[in-house]
Amino acid sequence: MKAKFKGPVIQRRGQIDGSTTDQRLLDSRGQSDWVHTDPWRVLRIQAEFIEGFGALAELGAAIAVFGSARTPTDDPAYAQAMDVGHKLVGAGFAVITGGGPGAMEAANRGASEAGGVSVGLGVELPFEAGLNEWVDIGINFRYFFVRKTMFVKYSQGFIVLPGGIGTLDEMFEAVTLAQTQKVTEFPVVLVGTEYWSGLMDWLRDTVLATGKIGQSDLDRLVLTDDVDEAVALMVAARDRHA
Repeated sequence: MKAKFKGPVIQRRGQIDGSTTDQRLLDSRGQSDWVHTDPWRVLRIQAEFIEGFGALAELGAAIAVFGSARTPTDDPAYAQAMDVGHKLVGAGFAVITGGGPGAMEAANRGASEAGGVSVGLGVELPFEAGLNEWVDIGINFRYFFVRKTMFVKYSQGFIVLPGGIGTLDEMFEAVTLAQTQKVTEFPVVLVGTEYWSGLMDWLRDTVLATGKIGQSDLDRLVLTDDVDEAVALMVAARDRHA
């Protein structure tokens, strides 16, 4: 059955609306009633921050795992994502994903089945129905920027599995925050050399070669096929900060 989550609210059938909370916040077209309504939206945004901080404050060491919602269960990448979740728990981490299907579900499943803490940070979307069943601690946000803050604040590193626009957005935002020293340095590991090599080649041969980034920016991204290596890099970073 088709459903849509708006924060903690679920809509089904004829009650599903055609826009998102972010869209209404950011859309400047139309009547000037935004002058009166936007200040009230601040209270809802504040409430989302409070809810997220309250739910995750005692989470402990955690790693964010990003990847495609479109990864089918019979794809080798699904099994690899499960392995990532399982081994992160074995290394003493909680696992945080976007809480959706595909690779996110697999990482949550691996973490949950390993007896660890499996966290899902969902967001209101017109085409996804809430959090996957393997999320043990779940928060569904209305606003993307609040959700992104939770990823960055409560993750000590990022493991990036094959994914699309959303995955790229999350990965590059993490690198940008590190580059601009908005956050403490943390590892960003891309798992899947065949999938990510084209992007890395372009960054090196075009973006770096034309001076748009520095070598240190490129060095922030580690490319591997080895899940054990990815987890070991997260452990090493945790030990350095400790």
